[in-house]
Amino acid sequence: MAERAPLVSRIVPLVVALFFLLVDQVTKYWVAAHVSLGQVAWSWGGDFFWLVHARNTGVAFSMGDALPGPLRSVLFLLVPIVVLILLAVFYWRDKSLFGIQRWALALVLGGGTGNLIDRAFRKHGVVDFLSFKFYGLLGMERWPTFNVADSMVVVGVALLVLSLLFSRKKRSGQPQ
Repeated sequence: MAERAPLVSRIVPLVVALFFLLVDQVTKYWVAAHVSLGQVAWSWGGDFFWLVHARNTGVAFSMGDALPGPLRSVLFLLVPIVVLILLAVFYWRDKSLFGIQRWALALVLGGGTGNLIDRAFRKHGVVDFLSFKFYGLLGMERWPTFNVADSMVVVGVALLVLSLLFSRKKRSGQPQ
């Protein structure tokens, strides 16, 4: 029984991440099939939230979208594959990871895989569709359009950073 608990604590976050990966792929498929590129299919709160079909041939905030095709393939396909494999091995082998860190890495693995699937199999780039008004903050009227996989990566990285910050304080004896 003692061996089963660690196995369950490793598998459950991956199953949840797999569920969100499926949600990511289904929503991207629906948007690509039913919403014309650039079309706002639905809005809420005036123009606060849009469900809009956008494509991203780069990475976060479309960085690298102007790179030549072969370089883009190496940077946005091969490098992420290697990183995801290394993260998966680390996730599975490292016994010092605790709960929130496992959840964080599972989300990053799921989200990274979701966008990698798009880069590998959608010739016009990653499907993005969630768009929020940003009211001119940081010089942007709208936050860059994103998807479920992007959200998984952002939440996973944020949880990982927070867990590392708080675990350091705990180890050093500082009050939390």
